[in-house]
Amino acid sequence: MRVLVIGSGAREHALITALLADPGVDAVACAPGNAGIAAAVPVHAVDVASGDAVVALARELAADLVVVGPEVPLVLGVADAVRDAGIACFGPSAAAARIEGSKAFAKDVMSAAGVRTAHSEVVDTPAVLDAALNRFGPTWVVKDDGLAAGKGVVVTADRRAARDHAAELLELGHPVLLESFLSGPEVSLFCLVDGETVVPLLPAQDHKRVGDGDTGPNTGGMGAYTPLPWLPEGMVTRIVDEVVAPVAAEMARRGCPFSGLLYAGLAVDAEGPAVIEFNCRFGDPETQAVLALLDSPIGAALHATATGTLDALPPLQWKDGSAVTVVVAAENYPGRPRTGDVITGADGPGVLHAGTARNADGALVSAGGRVLGVVGVGDDLAAARADAYDVLSRVSLPGSHFRSDIGLAATEGRISIP
Repeated sequence: MRVLVIGSGAREHALITALLADPGVDAVACAPGNAGIAAAVPVHAVDVASGDAVVALARELAADLVVVGPEVPLVLGVADAVRDAGIACFGPSAAAARIEGSKAFAKDVMSAAGVRTAHSEVVDTPAVLDAALNRFGPTWVVKDDGLAAGKGVVVTADRRAARDHAAELLELGHPVLLESFLSGPEVSLFCLVDGETVVPLLPAQDHKRVGDGDTGPNTGGMGAYTPLPWLPEGMVTRIVDEVVAPVAAEMARRGCPFSGLLYAGLAVDAEGPAVIEFNCRFGDPETQAVLALLDSPIGAALHATATGTLDALPPLQWKDGSAVTVVVAAENYPGRPRTGDVITGADGPGVLHAGTARNADGALVSAGGRVLGVVGVGDDLAAARADAYDVLSRVSLPGSHFRSDIGLAATEGRISIP
């Protein structure tokens, strides 16, 4: 099988690393890729938001499977164009990608499917903002209704901060979603979905805030770990039965069946799982940790999903132990990052590239906000943490920052379900 991966982040680097280890995969290429990916497979400069451009490249490479990593091409219908060209594609249609592209659509689907989620209200004009804010609190959750790369959410007990964020979004012409606050620790569950067939991967937990102790603004994700030692036995099955399967069935009923990776972001409390958000693709940085423990050939799993044969896929096999991903971010991230700084120590095992490039001299340099994802594995979470931070200690990027507490609360037994 010849596979073309679309995207340029550490998520795609992790997917490519797993595909290269699959004996059933003969060739892998990436568009547009990054400096780390380019060291492993051929990369191609293509407009990944253009279905025509992606189809042309897939035909040129005689790809048997196209894997679309990021959400933007999916929301824009790139997977539709690839499938219309007769090429198998891992990734949902534009109609199904609305589960991430429009939070209001996702809420409507969940309501129809009877899935537990936060109470919400859409505000599309400043005139009703204050009255709407008064119906929420004492913790406000304010979201951009569209795609925001994980940075369009403010969770705050400060009403003025909530109002300021909402007003800024409205000024940009973006509808605002206000939500009630869900208590309980968060869980990211990735599921391969083919219509109404659902196959869960390992549950993970992301660290969204930029600073240690979950301080500072939200980011696209500063690190993740898997599995979750505090998650009750049977909870993954319960999430599939109560959340993912009903949503998949409702989308099929609406004529927009989901095919690809459906990511459920949840809070788990004494009542069980409640949905915070859905994403229509592999999450970053959780993917880097989850795939580090996958023992089954990933190419077969992605191809089965893309071709409607997921129900015939053998059960997924997983390595024992734990995996941790720590994100190395550029100076000033999640604000406008400083780029162009030389990186050293990033060419060894366990280092996945996100925002990297080569400068005119051929040196590896930073080219984005989240620059690297460092992955550690071990017999347990403490060992995986130690491995990740040991690898990270050999990486140097001027002005960079990372969280030192990825997975620490779970390691110390400080996470519990209220």
